[in-house]
Amino acid sequence: MARLLYTLLLYCLTPLILLKLWFRGRKSPEYRQRWGERFGLIPDFTSSHAVSPLWIHSVSLGETVAITPLVEQLLAQYPEQPIIMTTMTPTGSERVRAQFGDRVMHVYCPYDLPDVLARFHNRVKPRCCIIVETELWPNLIRSCASRDVPVLVANARLSARSAKGYQRFAWLTRPMLRDISCIAAQNPVDGQRFLDLGLSTAQLAVTGSIKFDITPPQGDEEEIKQLRSAWGIDRPVFIAASTHDDEEQQLIGLYKALQNRSPELLLILVPRHPERFVEVYNQCLRAGLKTSRRSLREPPATDINVYLGDTMGDMMKLYAAADIAFVGGSLIERGGHNPLEPAVLGKPVLMGPHLFNFQQIADQLEKQQALTVVSDIEQLQLVVRQLLDNPEQVKMMGAAGQAYMDANRGALVRLSQLVQKYSQPS
Repeated sequence: MARLLYTLLLYCLTPLILLKLWFRGRKSPEYRQRWGERFGLIPDFTSSHAVSPLWIHSVSLGETVAITPLVEQLLAQYPEQPIIMTTMTPTGSERVRAQFGDRVMHVYCPYDLPDVLARFHNRVKPRCCIIVETELWPNLIRSCASRDVPVLVANARLSARSAKGYQRFAWLTRPMLRDISCIAAQNPVDGQRFLDLGLSTAQLAVTGSIKFDITPPQGDEEEIKQLRSAWGIDRPVFIAASTHDDEEQQLIGLYKALQNRSPELLLILVPRHPERFVEVYNQCLRAGLKTSRRSLREPPATDINVYLGDTMGDMMKLYAAADIAFVGGSLIERGGHNPLEPAVLGKPVLMGPHLFNFQQIADQLEKQQALTVVSDIEQLQLVVRQLLDNPEQVKMMGAAGQAYMDANRGALVRLSQLVQKYSQPS
């Protein structure tokens, strides 16, 4: 009965969801494209593939980046095993296509409506569904369970805030959890939160986070060196990545304040969402800052103030080319983004106070003196200034981050074993 009520409500809300997509399409036209896929209107996968595919769902860009090492490993180990990946956002879609090309099939995830999911299953017939992190939809999971398709939640995390939200709808959450084959949690704390919601211990595995198994970009050393040379190899470079609305304006103000003491400082800005690239570029111009856009592929001159990372899939390269890294979504209440990406590259990591998406990882990095959490933009300015004046501290923090990453690797192997358990390739 609970799922029936949920389903009726979702059917009623579907026109509003489509309206929201249409409005989002004003800034990002991709949101107005391929709507049929969201209703299960996709090519018949079964007619062109003799082997049932693995279905991997990664909601957006961050989850897609996180699961990339596992997908690459599966492609290498089982080249005959087809993989279909679904995302909810165009940024996730773009990342899948940029990373994997035609090695995997990508479509948008079907809406959580029974008839839509039935259409999707009839055309795909997946052997296993791997959901990345915590993108749990009651009808999607039930549709898999009713067709004997195992559901593995990989690299699962559950913040205290999210756990409270699921607990509020326990009448819907508990039956959904019973239909999941296994939840591979990033750590024991997240695992316990799932148990508190009603998951059985037999359904839980604690594998660690595969985000520790990321590696520095390979084969890009020459491009990174060229960037440093073009804008001035001795210039200090501060990168602010995965930033959101309101954060960029604060960071521009921070940069202008730091210029008084470090006029040679370069700011790299990488907005989280591509639909905001032009908006952030215009903010920089209005602030009187000479700004170069990466999308134009012009060599950045030595006299630029801001280098705007307005392309997809280049963030790790830009982290590698910087000296000090700030991870966005943390000065505002978005919960922060992945601090391990700059840490693996040996960069000192700075974040704001809103860290609930990565609280435990941030706490551990801070304990290892690889990350500094600031309370606001004013304190961020003080910490950046301190690091600019103390290159030895920059090296120390960077080395501590790399050591922490090395000590926590191994989740990829454990997760691969679970995937093999729940989906044996033919």
